[in-house]
Amino acid sequence: MLKKKLINLIDQTDLSITSQQIDLLIHYVEMLNKWNKAYNLTAVRDPSEMLIKHIMDSLVVSPYLVGNTFIDVGTGPGLPGIPLAIINPDKQFDLVDSLGKRIRFLKQVQFELKLTNIQPMQSRIEEYNEKKFDGVISRAFASLQDMLTWCKHLPNQQGSFYALKGSDLDVIPEGFTLKQNIKLTIPELNAERRLMIIQ
Repeated sequence: MLKKKLINLIDQTDLSITSQQIDLLIHYVEMLNKWNKAYNLTAVRDPSEMLIKHIMDSLVVSPYLVGNTFIDVGTGPGLPGIPLAIINPDKQFDLVDSLGKRIRFLKQVQFELKLTNIQPMQSRIEEYNEKKFDGVISRAFASLQDMLTWCKHLPNQQGSFYALKGSDLDVIPEGFTLKQNIKLTIPELNAERRLMIIQ
């Protein structure tokens, strides 16, 4: 039933996703639902709602990603990093969160889904300086100002910030340029979503 619903949702977008990737996305939602009962990873309790509010909300960013290495800051249970990693096997995603229980969950997802292109890391983002990235992604992590201030050491020379936001438009601090402000269309989601690409 979940698979049918996800296929229906994807059909309403321009995304091309293989049936194997759809199976992995469903497996991820089932794991999220199971672990959520003990670990309280997300406020969304209903798996079919997770498909809209978590999976589709993450996937619609995919066409705008430029480059090969990305960091998902404040990833929580792996959003948007895991769905994006599933449909972009050629791109690398570091998933960073400060909470141990979320990283334990992500390592289990990595193991069960055999995802070789993710790296779950427990760290405070301002202390994370393993490497530089083509893209710094955040979804509901902090205000835009905080995100840019805390993460300004993460993009490489050509790198961009990808901030997933609701309708509230934050002020962009000095030294940063808004390259694109894209209105995202998410099937069956009754809320405004924007992707702000900042350099």
